[in-house]
Amino acid sequence: MRIVIIGPAHPLRGGLASYNERLAKEFLSQGHSVSIYTFSLQYPGFLFPGTTQFSTEPPPTDLDIHVKINSINPFNWISIGNELRKSKPDIIIVRYWLPFMGPCLGTILRLVKKNKHTKVVCIADNIIPHEKRIGDSAFTKYFVKPIDAFITMSEKVLNDLKLFAPTKPVKFVAHPLYDNFGEKISKEEARRRLKIDNEALIILFFGFIRKYKGLDILLDSMSLLHNLQPPTSNIKLLIAGEFYEDRKAYDDQIENLGIKDSLVLRTDFIPDSEVKYYLCAADVVVQPYRSATQSGVTPLAYHFEKPMIVTNVGGLPSLVPDNKVGLIAEPNANSIAEKIVEYFEKGEAHFLPHLIEEKKKYTWNNMTDSIFEIIKSNQ
Repeated sequence: MRIVIIGPAHPLRGGLASYNERLAKEFLSQGHSVSIYTFSLQYPGFLFPGTTQFSTEPPPTDLDIHVKINSINPFNWISIGNELRKSKPDIIIVRYWLPFMGPCLGTILRLVKKNKHTKVVCIADNIIPHEKRIGDSAFTKYFVKPIDAFITMSEKVLNDLKLFAPTKPVKFVAHPLYDNFGEKISKEEARRRLKIDNEALIILFFGFIRKYKGLDILLDSMSLLHNLQPPTSNIKLLIAGEFYEDRKAYDDQIENLGIKDSLVLRTDFIPDSEVKYYLCAADVVVQPYRSATQSGVTPLAYHFEKPMIVTNVGGLPSLVPDNKVGLIAEPNANSIAEKIVEYFEKGEAHFLPHLIEEKKKYTWNNMTDSIFEIIKSNQ
């Protein structure tokens, strides 16, 4: 098959780019021809709250990446759409994560579909965004029309999709493991690299810092831990990820709670080559989200075999069987603090056998097979 993936890839950075590159490698390993069409301009500045959209990592040497799409230039959309229409790939896999991309991607795909050959599958990360803006619904309606079938990675997104494309084929497939960040290393080695106390009990908050991810709730939980039994004075919260909003409110909260000594702040962007050190240094990964569809942090934790504490929102609980792979908390400070204590009382050995067994479900081969199956069912 000749396959094109449309979405972020190098030189862009972040979870979407890592996912698309790993998916391309899976198709290549199966003998398919794969190209990725990524963005020369992904976001205008007002939509990107981080420091830079670009990776500092070297480009992958084994992938065919075309840096061509300009998200705000309609003439570019027409040019790319016509180019792909004429080249007649068998399958286009397009990522959809933000309604802002609807006009650009929807226009490109309308032009492609005129060749009467290419099948288009969307991997939908979000249909209804976490942070809503004017035009979201109209942009998404425009985008979904030329799509032949959809893959979602959470039940919530599947249900949201029914509001926009009730008659189109859709399949839920769990987010595959992020196994492209290197192999697991010892906790001791990871902590030496990060200069973190080897005796501390480390809970990890990993990823971009945005309101819906609930870091402020977790900070409140840290202030409660000293009131709970058994003593929790040796617990440290490692915060690893870039602020995607004003950090002042968090700095003020930390100061007011008096918890600075219980935190390890690494709030720059974490490059791909450093990810394994943060996951492997942790005793447990905490996702204190207010809302969620799926999370790229969950497959990272699975890959590095780290138990999780997640909140009972969106698709998170279905991916983390309670009292087996991790613990489920309510999205409030008291519940999260109680689950942190419960986790350390039970210990990693309680969770690890279940986690190792559960992670077998989340393969990239399962994702590619599902893409081919949903195309076949739509013919």
